[in-house]
Amino acid sequence: MDLFDIYVLNLMVTLGMFLVLILRALFEYYYYKKMWRETERRSNQDLMRSILLSEKELFDRTEGGKELYELLCRMFDVRHSPPPEEE
Repeated sequence: MDLFDIYVLNLMVTLGMFLVLILRALFEYYYYKKMWRETERRSNQDLMRSILLSEKELFDRTEGGKELYELLCRMFDVRHSPPPEEE
């Protein structure tokens, strides 16, 4: 093996390592974006949950508000205990 072959082998190993590094960075970027979207969705869902639970009376007073309130609760996955029904 002469010196030129060693240089070419070294260049191939270096390029292979660089390619692996680039692929790992792309995977990490993809998962970071996915995790960031999940965090934003969860914070928006928590915000909507607090708004819906605090403004239930406002929905009750408007026409069609109960249906809208139930739809929004299902959309934003708000679980609440229903008030006791009057007899």
